[in-house]
Amino acid sequence: MSSARIVNLTKRFGETTALEDFDLEVSDGEVLVLLGPSGCGKTTLLRSVAGLEQPDAGEIYLKDELVFSRERNISVPPYKRRVGMVFQNYALWPHMNVFNNIAYPLRIKKSPKTEVRRRVREMMELVQLEGLEERYPHELSGGQQQRAALARALVMEPRLSLLDEPLSNLDAKLREELRDELKRIQRDTRVTTIYVTHDQAEAMALADRLGVMEPGKLIQLGPPMEVYEKPQTEFVARFIGASNLLSGEVRDQDGQRLLQLGRGLGLPLPWSLPLSNGPALVAIRPEEIIITRNGPGLLAKVKSVTYLGNAIEYRLVVGGIELRARTGPGEIYTVGEQVFMRIDRATPLAPRRVRARRHGGDPRRDPPVR
Repeated sequence: MSSARIVNLTKRFGETTALEDFDLEVSDGEVLVLLGPSGCGKTTLLRSVAGLEQPDAGEIYLKDELVFSRERNISVPPYKRRVGMVFQNYALWPHMNVFNNIAYPLRIKKSPKTEVRRRVREMMELVQLEGLEERYPHELSGGQQQRAALARALVMEPRLSLLDEPLSNLDAKLREELRDELKRIQRDTRVTTIYVTHDQAEAMALADRLGVMEPGKLIQLGPPMEVYEKPQTEFVARFIGASNLLSGEVRDQDGQRLLQLGRGLGLPLPWSLPLSNGPALVAIRPEEIIITRNGPGLLAKVKSVTYLGNAIEYRLVVGGIELRARTGPGEIYTVGEQVFMRIDRATPLAPRRVRARRHGGDPRRDPPVR
């Protein structure tokens, strides 16, 4: 059963289209992470679902309830949607202590005082803020503020939780710690969650399903491993992790399948790759390139070496083409060394779509959309 369904949602700001015929369905209890560059419409989508923005067209369902329809003139106000939202800046009331911040949604609903106390204590225990009830936001660390904002979003037992880059203001170590805390809290509460971020590691770690957005559109949706290993477009291949993107002509020659790249260079491809002869665009992840000193493979020269701790990244030059390759930390090659490289796996891509965010306009001149 779906907790949220978004149908043909469109939202414009003047001449700029933030969302265009946007469709999305979120299943009960899942964490769906939307990943995309700044300005692709992620925040606009969350605000529309929460009722903080009025779309220009389309419908929004929460469970089986229609909460927005421009065509039917339906717009349920935010406080009646039972949606919890955590903003990027946490949006805690500075004049209220932690207890009162978390209790605020229940008091708006006029819940009994005993129920308010019980629920706030439960939430503070869940997010590990016990003993900080009387502190004010300015007396909390960034991580504690984030926990308080999350507790406030969950205290009313929402049917949907919306998180808008809640970890982006934290340092890297704390962000990783709280990412694990968010996974624990969602596992304990089973609240259906739409989580927005532009951090790829965060998205891969948290998502049951991962959606990749480019301006106004959802272009790929699936389990994180599938999206990473089988990107469907050039945009996804570039945005999720690092990729070598090669365009050429596929040919069968001397018992090999080759990607002819020009300059006389034919790059051998795995026979398992679902490609027919002709023009092709393929993505090759750096870890899918195998490097050896004794072959088999094409002769290449090591241009640069970058130590990454758990891996080493190489820039290889083969036939005038530069490729990124990544190995484990135990495989060490030096700059200028001659090596052999071969492709273990590659992914065929659809041609890149170029779309203007204004009808007849130039996407490079469009103002950013959140």
